[in-house]
Amino acid sequence: MAQKNIVIIGAGFAGIYATKKLAKYYKKNPDYQITLIDKHSYFTYLTELHEVAANRVPEDHVQHDLQHLFCRRKNVKLVTDTVTRIDQTNKTVITEHGRYAYDQVMLGIGSEPNDFGTPGVAEHGFTLGSWEQAVELKQHIIDVVRRGAIEHDPERRRALLNIVVVGSGFTGTETIGELRDWRDELAADNKIDPEEIQFTMMEMAPTIMNMLDRNDAAKAERYMAKQKIDVRKNTGVTGVHEMHVDLNDGSTFPTATLIWTAGVKASSQAAQFGLTTGKAGRIVTNEFMQSVDDDKIYVVGDVAFFDETDDGRGQPQIVQGAEASAATALKNIIATEEGKEKVPYKGSYSGFMVSIGSRYAVANLMNFFHLSGFFATLVKHLVNMLYFVQIYSGYDLFHYSMNEFFRTKNDRNLMRGHISRYGNVLWTVPARIFLGAMWLVDCWDKVQGEGSWFTNKLRLPFDWLQPAVTSGASKAADATSAASGAAAGGAAEPATAKVTFGLSYLFGHDPMPVFDKMPHWFYSITKVLIPNQEVAFFMQKTMTIIEILIGLALIAGLFTWLTSAATVAMVITFCLSGMFYWVNIWIIPMALACMNGSGRAFGLDKWVVPYLQKHLGHWRYGQQRALYKNQ
Repeated sequence: MAQKNIVIIGAGFAGIYATKKLAKYYKKNPDYQITLIDKHSYFTYLTELHEVAANRVPEDHVQHDLQHLFCRRKNVKLVTDTVTRIDQTNKTVITEHGRYAYDQVMLGIGSEPNDFGTPGVAEHGFTLGSWEQAVELKQHIIDVVRRGAIEHDPERRRALLNIVVVGSGFTGTETIGELRDWRDELAADNKIDPEEIQFTMMEMAPTIMNMLDRNDAAKAERYMAKQKIDVRKNTGVTGVHEMHVDLNDGSTFPTATLIWTAGVKASSQAAQFGLTTGKAGRIVTNEFMQSVDDDKIYVVGDVAFFDETDDGRGQPQIVQGAEASAATALKNIIATEEGKEKVPYKGSYSGFMVSIGSRYAVANLMNFFHLSGFFATLVKHLVNMLYFVQIYSGYDLFHYSMNEFFRTKNDRNLMRGHISRYGNVLWTVPARIFLGAMWLVDCWDKVQGEGSWFTNKLRLPFDWLQPAVTSGASKAADATSAASGAAAGGAAEPATAKVTFGLSYLFGHDPMPVFDKMPHWFYSITKVLIPNQEVAFFMQKTMTIIEILIGLALIAGLFTWLTSAATVAMVITFCLSGMFYWVNIWIIPMALACMNGSGRAFGLDKWVVPYLQKHLGHWRYGQQRALYKNQ
């Protein structure tokens, strides 16, 4: 039985970080037991809740099961329960269903949205402080857009399709950006014009995104303007109703969806522990992250208040602050156990990043590097992934990567959908490009040099991939005879024409043809289609041009299904002509594989095919709508 008990309350960023580090430190010391208590059986990656709310990732994307996180830590005991109080006299954490003795305790119960008592927010507004709230908001948006699409009254329709976010901090900016990314999908699902779904950000201050450098904030604001997000500064919401909100200038704004992100406060649970609290209900600590009331109680994360800079604001309520406070607390817990000197808290903030949708972000790294767009978005993902590295969870790192990069739909990821597994096309891209390149290689000798098919020299009608006529005067004569026969009397049966390519070079012997000679029925058809020398010349030039176009189209990923199908058809024709070999038959299954839509990944089909589907369908059938009115 463990002689020392360290109890950690709250499985948030700080609690998970501290539990992992302590478990690793004491893994070979059986005298220490670490108990992690949380009301949920999972850790919620709170900074990604906006992705759940905007239907970009699966709902469980931000949930990371505690058993998975600590399955190999035998010195960690997981408890799913709600803590009601801490008995400081008897050093016991009391929950709704149990009691847990402690030698030292770490309290990291996090924060919750702060509506500052604004009337109607609780009844008619939405916040984004938990997984449950994110799911509720997503379902609400789906519902109001569905209702708005079939609403006849213009004012009510406008209110249903207006989405308002109050606050321009991290949560507000990322939420409105992600919802804007969702707009076109919502519109398509409900058969309405995407422009009808409007997004408005309201900020009480004269500037927005005040956690950022002003130049970075300006970049973000320009991007939002480009995305037609209405940013209203010096605009405060004084009341929230079912179908409108009251503004500080006395006017109203129609909306059935108000998302409040204008502030946070300590979890309401903090008040029940009887510890000294400061600004926004946060528990006051000393520089060692100990409660000023009890040195056995360490307070970390958003619920902790340590006024490091004496400005009355306390350390920032961000993930970096949570990790820094947890790192300080766990070092001091270990120092106390080992009789060493404690270390003071020192905030270290390597930068700030904020995303506006799935494909754009701004970042300020170490107050030196300023990034925007693709690279800022990439850095934000890397920082998110770094946390899983810090807590030694490869399992959750893998699933984060899959959900963010490979399982996303509707192009909502860093690579704009190119690497998404949906459609199963990414891994056929090399095959598509190689196949296209082989067409161009085949055509090289046909368009230049002595062997050009554009000179007045009739060639074998179906050549393939840089063919080399087998040596020997008799073989050359046979080939010439076949060509002459085609020119004089139509198509000739090329029974003895031999070409070599591919594996035959490696194995040093002639390849085996698919057909030794042209089947009689195919010969009859060819004779009808190519009745004389003029047609033969025209056909060989046309075939060369078609091969070049097929090759270029495959490399560019344009009309991939058609060009792959044409490849299969032409190879079959080459086989029937008696001039194609088994060593190259791989071309057929490769072309069939490319027909699965490989042009949608790093190819023009990604844009061309949806464009044609949309406009050709509208040309024939018209635009689908949620409402039809006889004008």
